[in-house]
Amino acid sequence: MTDSIETMVEEAQQLLRDLGFDAERCNQRSALVFLALLHLRPGDSWSEAANPMLGTRAIMDWIADEYATPYKPNTRETIRRRTLHQFKDALLIAENPDRPDRPVNSPRWCYQIHPRARDVIRQAGSSRFQEALTAYLAEVPGLKARYDAARAMERIPVTLPSGEELTLSPGGQNVLLKQIVEGFCPHFTPGGVVLYVGDADSKWAQFDEPGLAQLGVSVDEHGMMPDLVVHLPDRNWLVLLEAATSHGPVDAQRHGELGRSFANSTAQLVFVSCFPSRSEMRRYLTHIAWETDVWCADSPTHLIHFDGEQFLGPYPSQD
Repeated sequence: MTDSIETMVEEAQQLLRDLGFDAERCNQRSALVFLALLHLRPGDSWSEAANPMLGTRAIMDWIADEYATPYKPNTRETIRRRTLHQFKDALLIAENPDRPDRPVNSPRWCYQIHPRARDVIRQAGSSRFQEALTAYLAEVPGLKARYDAARAMERIPVTLPSGEELTLSPGGQNVLLKQIVEGFCPHFTPGGVVLYVGDADSKWAQFDEPGLAQLGVSVDEHGMMPDLVVHLPDRNWLVLLEAATSHGPVDAQRHGELGRSFANSTAQLVFVSCFPSRSEMRRYLTHIAWETDVWCADSPTHLIHFDGEQFLGPYPSQD
């Protein structure tokens, strides 16, 4: 690193410590992400801090161009999970301030420094900084409470077949996931028990770990999961449903991944790809795996069966 780059990164690290972040959120990677979000170049004054809306790719490009530190493409997930997620939780940044319900897989997904935080950061290095920082840190809990309350109002209510209610984060595949729970399940898995519901935000919206364990399924936080898992006790089926807006449909690769994750299940596996509409399904038609089923939210009482000996059912393992 040149002297100006090194100085800027060290100042960013110190500022992150002043804002109360832990060691990893104050390391070089997090400091560079912080500087990119502020659009500050080496040698810039903190008073010049801006807050453009940037996606992860744009953040990485800025770091490479302005700080001569290129990150490999597979680092994107590390930046999201180990820096941006914690910045968001601390209310340093907002996700998609222009459109909070943006789908999680959208190429327009973006982050922005909160204006209130930016105003404090602009004071860094001045005689007014400590006073501004103290006032800001005192305000953060209240700001966070208001922000969380606003987010809660946007959450998607879902009623499980049992009558239990939960909420999902707005956007992403969760709009379709609500339709699957409330549209597919009553028609095709009556009497079924929902053991898992994924969430675009937290992943584990509903997770009946003991129920899955009784079926021989053990999943850790990094385990491969579909978007919805329903057990039919009377038939001893475990129905694995994929909302195609998140990972795409159950194609051959996804079929194999889920099959391996649930290989020890004592219940037979059924695979279902779910789409918002048949027109959306047509985009993926050539990718859908054989011996699976397809459900479309615009025709909730019908299934499309991809070959095989029976309509909606498990198949013997090919392993």
